[in-house]
Amino acid sequence: MERPLIIALDFKDRTEVDDFLNHFHDEKLFVKVGMELFYQEGPAIISHIKQLGHAIFLDLKLHDIPNTVKQAMRGLAKLEVDLVNVHAAGGKKMMAAAIEGLEAGTPEGKQRPACIAVTQLTSTSQEMVEDELLINENLDHVVLHYAKIAKESGLDGVVCSTHEVEVLNENLGVSFITVTPGIRMKDDSADDQTRIATPEQARRLGSTAIVVGRSITKQANPYEAYMNVKKAWEDTVE
Repeated sequence: MERPLIIALDFKDRTEVDDFLNHFHDEKLFVKVGMELFYQEGPAIISHIKQLGHAIFLDLKLHDIPNTVKQAMRGLAKLEVDLVNVHAAGGKKMMAAAIEGLEAGTPEGKQRPACIAVTQLTSTSQEMVEDELLINENLDHVVLHYAKIAKESGLDGVVCSTHEVEVLNENLGVSFITVTPGIRMKDDSADDQTRIATPEQARRLGSTAIVVGRSITKQANPYEAYMNVKKAWEDTVE
């Protein structure tokens, strides 16, 4: 995977998606379709975005018993998206089943979608891990452990905070994908994220890809905001 800037299409319907994408004319994007949009529009939104020529990260964070995840992934593979994900907390059998489903469902002659595991959400804090999830370990250790079992299960990488990327690269190698959400420009609000970073920080720390939402989608000029984030991410700021 080249080092993409992924835009989170956190919109309620196709109309809002089209209104946003119209700002980009012929620019080919890498976009994220999450639960909010997919549950309203279904697979048709994937076909629509693919017809426009954009790459897609289908962010549904599957977490269920292994057979259910396997069959779900078998169906999602037929959509021919570029990237999908599961929750690492589902365990090694579930993650391995996800890969089996993707391989079984990918059309002949096509490459299966890359599959990554969510370690901990970027809204998760150390206090939440201890007080609510009853995990009595340092958050960084939890993320590293989840990433290790994801790799052992055959996954291609993880979703993680930028602040965990260096440790993951050191322990699992730079070819193991690290997709980092919670990206904000330095003057933006953190909103509901806890472990955030700027595009420059993500680049320096070694993220494979960044996911950016409100810093682009909520701006008066989304195209200009996108280009500013892209310059910062690709180290082309003048």
